Amino acid sequence: MVDEETTAKEESRGKEGQQGGEEIVSDTGAMELSEIQPDQSSSGDGQGMDFLLDVPLEITVELGRTKIQIGDLLKLGQGSVVELEKMTSEPVEIYVNQKLMAQGEVVVVNEKFGVRLTNIISPGERVKKLA
Repeated sequence: MVDEETTAKEESRGKEGQQGGEEIVSDTGAMELSEIQPDQSSSGDGQGMDFLLDVPLEITVELGRTKIQIGDLLKLGQGSVVELEKMTSEPVEIYVNQKLMAQGEVVVVNEKFGVRLTNIISPGERVKKLA
């Protein structure tokens, strides 16, 4: 008898899913799902996307790059200096989640490193770099 009830519920769920998925049937009853409109905000005052403000992003500042052979890497020790390809007068690159977003210069703020943004990469320039 339990198997017949379970089968009937599963068939009912399958039929509901085939009709467009607007209603979900569960053991506790039916639930209506409303459609989300693109211009709808939760409070009507344009703050519907505020939850995005708390999404963490990783910012990376790249001073420069270089290529060395494994043998040279193994010879490095404390006090070794690795020369980078970038000149001191060139701006550093600022990446947000591994995407180049800006350029800047290194500064010191309260005995910590910081970066002063000197150029924000426009969306058009970012697209060009992908090609």
